[in-house]
Amino acid sequence: MHQTSGRWRLGLGLSLLTVFLWGILPIALKVTLQALDVYTIIWFRFLMSFVLLGIYLFVQKKLPTLEQLRSSSGKLLAIATIFLGGNYFLFMQGLALTTAANAEVLIQLATVLLGFGGLVIFKERYTLWQWLGVSLLTLGFLLFFKSQITNLITAQGQYLLGSGLILLGAVSWAIYALAQKQLLQSLSSYHIMLIIYGGCALLFTPFAKINTIFNLDILPLSMLLFCGLNTLIAYGAFAESLEHWEASRVSAVVTLAPIITLIAVWLVADIFPNLIPPEHITLIGIIGALLVVSGSAAIALGKSEK
Repeated sequence: MHQTSGRWRLGLGLSLLTVFLWGILPIALKVTLQALDVYTIIWFRFLMSFVLLGIYLFVQKKLPTLEQLRSSSGKLLAIATIFLGGNYFLFMQGLALTTAANAEVLIQLATVLLGFGGLVIFKERYTLWQWLGVSLLTLGFLLFFKSQITNLITAQGQYLLGSGLILLGAVSWAIYALAQKQLLQSLSSYHIMLIIYGGCALLFTPFAKINTIFNLDILPLSMLLFCGLNTLIAYGAFAESLEHWEASRVSAVVTLAPIITLIAVWLVADIFPNLIPPEHITLIGIIGALLVVSGSAAIALGKSEK
């Protein structure tokens, strides 16, 4: 099984960068969805990430060799590619039917599954203090997203369908992430992401309406370009964080993304009221946010058992 490098500070920093980029991503996607279909957006994000990462590795003379590709597991690469592509598709379809905040809280099931997957598959262990962090994290999310949870219970039609798609996307993402962590035994994080980006771009090419991209106005085009860069940087940081830190701890930090989303939605809605509808946070929500931060910190920074 893959073993981390032990450079936990680097792993923490990369995880925080991932949190920020994933936290603001739903807003950019929501704007882009007003002008493009789901397949074209996903195709462009993967293709742009593949091209830029490929150019970088070529310039640095770090492209994967045939020996490295032969030594890696083709089945694991296929699993990671298919399930990351599935995650993008399911999340985007769900986001089109729900709000950015609702989508971001539901997708957090992915990080919970990743954390428990790290415990079961990679034999990572939580201390009593970290299990307390899990409890605080769970309670915090229940309080912070009380209104969204209520909407799920009472919702009908498209909103409920979108929420279900996002939950399936969370399962798909957790499978991808666990497969990628095991692939780090034979390939670097950059090599893994290059192969996955290229594979996913090929998967969505038959469904993309490429000509529609050339007819975009400045705002949706800039948001589309941002989404492509976000994919490259965020997943690169996430993949590298797994090289240096345990999957269970990376997953704990990533659970902070919904807080970034709600703060970003509040700022954007205040500056551009016609672009994104505002989210209203109550006192209970603020208390929940503090519990989420405290629980995540306890899980991420607590010492593992020998």
